[in-house]
Parts: sequence; structure tokens; C-alpha cells
Amino acid sequence: MINIAGGTCSDLCDPQMKMTRRDLLRIGGTGILGLSLGSLLKLQAMASPGRGGGPGWGMAKNVVMIYLQGGPSHLDLWDPKENVPDNIRSAFNPIPTKIPGVNFTEILPGLAKVNDKFTMIRSMSYTPNGLFNHTAAIYQIMTGYTTDKVSPSGQLEPPDPKDFPNFGSQITRLRPVTEPMLPFVQLPRPLQESNVVGKGGGAGFLGKAYDPYTLFPAGDDMDMKKMDHIHVDDLKLPPEVFALRLKRRAQLRDTIEQAMPDIDKAVESYNLDDYYKRALNLIISGRARNAFDLTQEKDKMRDSYGRNTFGQSCLLARRLIEAGTRVVEVIWPKVANSDNHSWDHHVDLTKRMKNQSGPMLDQGLAAFFADMDSRGLLKETLVVVIGEFGRSPVKGVSTSGNGNSADGRDHWPYCYTSIIAGAGTRRGYVHGKSDKTGSSPTEDPVHPTEILASMYHAFGIDPETIVYNHLKQPRELVKAKAVTKLFA
Repeated sequence: MINIAGGTCSDLCDPQMKMTRRDLLRIGGTGILGLSLGSLLKLQAMASPGRGGGPGWGMAKNVVMIYLQGGPSHLDLWDPKENVPDNIRSAFNPIPTKIPGVNFTEILPGLAKVNDKFTMIRSMSYTPNGLFNHTAAIYQIMTGYTTDKVSPSGQLEPPDPKDFPNFGSQITRLRPVTEPMLPFVQLPRPLQESNVVGKGGGAGFLGKAYDPYTLFPAGDDMDMKKMDHIHVDDLKLPPEVFALRLKRRAQLRDTIEQAMPDIDKAVESYNLDDYYKRALNLIISGRARNAFDLTQEKDKMRDSYGRNTFGQSCLLARRLIEAGTRVVEVIWPKVANSDNHSWDHHVDLTKRMKNQSGPMLDQGLAAFFADMDSRGLLKETLVVVIGEFGRSPVKGVSTSGNGNSADGRDHWPYCYTSIIAGAGTRRGYVHGKSDKTGSSPTEDPVHPTEILASMYHAFGIDPETIVYNHLKQPRELVKAKAVTKLFA
């Protein structure tokens, strides 16, 4: 089943656009392709994604992706193995969870108490295209596509307007927000590996109109109080301009435009009025500014998430969802291939995970799930927690060309764990199973692109919906099927 969705880069029609003169002129030639006028209109009617069905179809109104950039070790967090050699076994002891027979490690005591609210996918798996580098894997999970622009060092080229769009840009294009609110927000730092910044994070060939609003507070990655330095000056009115005055200017603009029907008709397909009014309403309403103001939360709530960048980012994600944001992407606040609380544990895994990355993840994510559930937000909000890959079962070996200490694990895309919750997904369920060393799935393998397909499915969007790239070439949103077993 193929749907056709137009866009900024297609000369087919979006649902809000009219049939163009160019479309009408082409109708005479469609007979060559075996298309009648009726067939053409039928294809255009399919431009509004909404076909499909099955468990979970159309249950999501919002989505939060918590992206654990760097590749956390599944063996040392939520898929521990016993009765394995010392160079595979985690240094952390297994602990029971709310689901009988399912253990985490002692690093996750908070999440062990709330895992009845979400689904664990212990069978994430893919064979890498090219080198085992972060940026290529990030691009895949964010866009659903791989790229062959990989240099000998393993790095991709910088972001390009021809890139495939981030899933958030696709969702907000096909499911626009109806409130005066930012549709897509990324925080608290960009996707990055070394000097490649933002690859896979933007709208790519859809155009900048669908780029996310990026909230990247000042300060380095070790500043745990970054979220206290949020500035959203571009969402504020200048002090000398009052909202009433701005509205009057808008009314004057509308009056002038009414006297210029020819010009208005010429730019009708660009929906300039719609874009202008949305920007105006966003500024005047103050919803975005209020959502970003974490000081409105009680100290007890802020403390429960953890007074660090990750915890406060998760809290802000909840506030944005409440305010009407469609897509929130929380990126782990430490760049890949770095030290300290990065998930890229090539060395000193035990110390760094125990004292840095582990406690922040456990407290922030456990509080997020408990808070979202208690407020009823999980009913219509899909939550995905995922990294670009896991870590090698055997410690001290090189799988990516990196050096690893005896207490380090290298990149491992062949088997790892992710979480999905809310919007009709199953609660307290474990999907798939890894083998006795966590090296590969033994049941129900799930490819990262299937996670994206499941996300689109949850929004009532057929993953096979066609979009057109910068060369007017048809491309599916993602070449994968939704994993409907994840939904109740």
C-alpha cells in the first residue's frame, strides 16, 4: 500500500493546497501511464495519510524520544546475564523489577520500580552499513535511512539540505499542531560526534520550515545547571511592543491584502497568512515561554527528576507536551565519543556508569514515567527511549577500530535494548529475547527503522507514505513495517 503525500519539494498537492495549473496541464499525458483523470484524483485523495489500522493505529497525539546518544551497554543496565565468563559478566549485580522474572542491574533501582508502565525491547538489532560509528547510526534512527557518505575516519559529512528529514519534521508536517505552540523541540544539545554537528537532526529536504526549535542552553556538557540558563528571547515581544499593538498591525496588514486580490492569489499556495498568524499567535500566547519556565515547578518535583541537565530536560519535555508540543526530542547531554557521563564507555565503564551516567538516567527517566503516567499523559503520548547501538558483550575487544580497556565495551549494533511506552503500547511487556551472552536476538528481532515505522503507525500515518526529495524523487517515510506486537 502506497500513499502519496506532497510537500515543499513536490508538485503534488498537500491536503491544504489546491490543484495547480501544472497538474491540470499534465492530466492529458497521464493516459500514457495508464492513468485516467479519476485515477489521478484518487491518488491525490490519498495524499492525506490516514489509511491503515491494527493495534495502536492513530493512538498517539504527541511523542517524546529520549535519545541515549553514545550507545549504552544493555548488559550493564537492563539485560544482565548470569553464568557467563568474567569478561562478559557485568560488574553490577542483578536486581528484580516489577515484572516477575525480569531483572535489571543495581544501576537502575528507580526504573526497576516502574517498568510495569512500559515495554522493554531486548532484541534491537541491525547490521551496520559501513563503519560502526555514532553519526551513521544516529542518522539511521533519526531519518530511517542510511547514507554512504562515510569518510575513512568514520565520520559523515556535515548536515545538508538534501538530507532525509528527522522523524519529528515528518510528523509535524503530516500532523500539524492545532495550538499556538512550538511543534517540534530539540534539547538540550545537538546530535554530535566530533565535529559533525546536527546530522540527522533537521528537516533536510522538507525545508527549514519544518526544522525543530532547538533549545541548547549555554554552557559545556559538564555544567549540570545548564537548564537554569534557558533564554528564549525569540519567543518574547520586545519591551516597547505591546501585544495589542502587534495585533493591530496584523489587522492593518490584512486590510491591505484584501485590496490586493491579484497578489494574494499569486501567493495563495504558499500559505503566507497561515505561517504569519501561527508565528504571531505563538509569540502573543506566551504558551511556549511559560512551558520553558521550570521555576513554575515545585522544588519537590524538580528534585525528583534530579537537579542535572538530563533530569531537568525530561521534566521540560513533560511541560512541553502538556503545553501542546507535538514532538520533543531529548538528547543525552554528553556528546558521543567523550569521557565522564557519556554512554560511550570504551574505558572505565564501571566507575563512570556507577557514579555518573547510571544515576542520572535512572532518576530522571523513572521520575518521567511516573509523572507522565500519574497525569494521564501516557494515554496519548508515545515515549521512545533508545540509543544508536549497544556495547560489545566481550570487554576489552575492538569492534569499531577504537581502543578499549579491560573495563570497556565497544560499539555493538547486533543486539541491544530500547523502551517504548504510552499511546496504546503494552505495559509491563518484554518484547524479544537476547541470547545467553547478549550478542544477538533469539526471538523477534527489531530493526531501528521498525521503531520509526511503529511511531508513524501510532500517529495514524502509513510508514509507506511517499514524500518527494529535492530531486522530486519518491521516497517512503521509512522502508519498514510497524511492529504491532508492541501495542495492546
